[in-house]
Amino acid sequence: MPSLRKWLLSGLLVLVPLITTLWVLEWVVFTLDKTLNILPVDWHPDQVFGVHVPGLGVAFALIVVLSIGALASNFIGNRLVNWWHALLHRIPVVRSIYSGVKQVSDTLFSEKGNAFRQALLVQWPHPGMWTIGFLTGSPSGDLLRQLQAQGSPASMADEFHSVFVPTTPNPTGGYFVLVRKSDCVALQMSVDEALTHIVSMGVIVPGGPKPFGAKPKPAVPL
Repeated sequence: MPSLRKWLLSGLLVLVPLITTLWVLEWVVFTLDKTLNILPVDWHPDQVFGVHVPGLGVAFALIVVLSIGALASNFIGNRLVNWWHALLHRIPVVRSIYSGVKQVSDTLFSEKGNAFRQALLVQWPHPGMWTIGFLTGSPSGDLLRQLQAQGSPASMADEFHSVFVPTTPNPTGGYFVLVRKSDCVALQMSVDEALTHIVSMGVIVPGGPKPFGAKPKPAVPL
């Protein structure tokens, strides 16, 4: 029954992305609704309106984030934030965790931050097998000297890249590797296109039709 098989596949192509999107949205709404728990019980929407209204936690979380951002942007709020940072840096265990998380968040969310600078083609997990990684920076100091010392005397001037190799189809996990610059191939695709290619497990190939007037993003020189 070729027709039934075709109808089944067509139905799955329509329903799977839709159901997955709805499931993710439901999880986001359910998670953000928990932010209402910081309010006194008498102020909960369930108590005020007498009925549960899903999604109010999203609006509340947005208001909280905007309020904190507005507070941190002025002089007094900035002083309070600096005092809070200094306090956390004095707590032994918390200091290590907080410093690392803050550096990552500053890179990801800062207006000047650029966590993934360029999509690269690297050999991973062994020579001859290639995958997509993202340039995140370059090692320096003692780390760079130790890396250069691992090769031949002629390689003492080699440059290295810090590369994040994401897993698929979930790119939030992955591996941090240090690769010689000469072993990295810069890709013309943008970071968004590379992430889409990884999430789709290679099904969605970059380089498809572009919107009218769109210009390709130039590759960053390595």
